[in-house]
Amino acid sequence: MLKDHAKILGALLSTSEVVGRKKLQKMIYISKKLSFPFQEKFQFHFYGPYSEELTQRVEELCDMGFVKEMKEKKGGYYQYRYTVTKEGQDFLEHYEQDMPKIDRCFNNMNERPSRFLELVSTVLYFDELGKEEVIEKVFTLKSKQNYTLEEIDEAYDYIQSLNKLNE
Repeated sequence: MLKDHAKILGALLSTSEVVGRKKLQKMIYISKKLSFPFQEKFQFHFYGPYSEELTQRVEELCDMGFVKEMKEKKGGYYQYRYTVTKEGQDFLEHYEQDMPKIDRCFNNMNERPSRFLELVSTVLYFDELGKEEVIEKVFTLKSKQNYTLEEIDEAYDYIQSLNKLNE
């Protein structure tokens, strides 16, 4: 059970902090699609792929004191910041992490805006479809985001660059 928690913790530790629940969801989902061994199940939701299991595990990591969740008011909504605590770092010493390249991928994704990661994760969610069908899905399911063809092309290029980082 705690091995799955340790994987999330290890990914979080690879970057100084992750700002946003949605962003963390997308970063784990994209990492899973890049063949990192995350076990959480994802379903398509309002903001793209979402995992209730991941939400629960992050809450448990916070409850155990391994992750610090800072809630801050940002305009009309709350934003959450996640960092690994000293206790979380100590906990990770008991688990062998088999994700040597997660640092590069996770840090790279963390530099991108949530909106873009939402698009990338949506493209990956429908990766068994042809590109034209994916574009239709994006325009239909993500119409409020007003993604452009250029952004969708950028998402495909970005996926290729992440795959190269993971080689």
